[in-house]
Amino acid sequence: MDLKIVLLLLATVLLLATSFIYGLKFLKVRNYLLGGEWLVVALSSANLLAHLLSGAQLPYEISMFCDAFSRGFGIPVIAVAGLMAVTHHYEPSKLTDILFFVLSIAATAVFVSADFMAKLLPYFYLLMWTAFSIYLAYFAYRLMRVGKNLHAIGMIVALILGQAIALMEEFFKIPGDEDKVIFFTLALSTWAYMGVQMYYSYFALERAEPSESPRKSEVGNRTSGAFF
Repeated sequence: MDLKIVLLLLATVLLLATSFIYGLKFLKVRNYLLGGEWLVVALSSANLLAHLLSGAQLPYEISMFCDAFSRGFGIPVIAVAGLMAVTHHYEPSKLTDILFFVLSIAATAVFVSADFMAKLLPYFYLLMWTAFSIYLAYFAYRLMRVGKNLHAIGMIVALILGQAIALMEEFFKIPGDEDKVIFFTLALSTWAYMGVQMYYSYFALERAEPSESPRKSEVGNRTSGAFF
């Protein structure tokens, strides 16, 4: 098997494992927005892995829909709303959590199927990811403000890598990477790193800043280590 394919498979397994594990961890502390979004990423990774191993088309289509969901709404909207639990003490109701996902799924279905969006989608994805990057910069600032500098650096690295991937996916191609195997290996690895770093940074900030959240009492058992 070609070395590039092996690396792509490893990156896919890495993203599948991290998004599934840390998605469940977020669900355990009742952050259903972050937990649910990372489980969507896990679903996308599982289907991509099935496609790479079998060549089946249906898993690929499921993976691409989940990818469109995450790039357009899951990360820029749902994940940001989940992170706002520690930056703004935002705790939506369970009904609101459900509406976030239902409306985002519906919007994704319209965007990927509507002919008029075909040429606009690359710009839409880039715009949404840039908005997410701006929020990550703010998140890193909040970490630095409470002395969590290592976590802040980790989030800045995630910001830079994620923004670079968003630019490359739509507007810049890696020379000699016509099949985009190298790009997807880098993208999947970046998302895996971002998900894990986001988890530890989230709890670092929650521990450092007093909160009235009912989840606060559960944070004490979380590790304080940074993934960076």
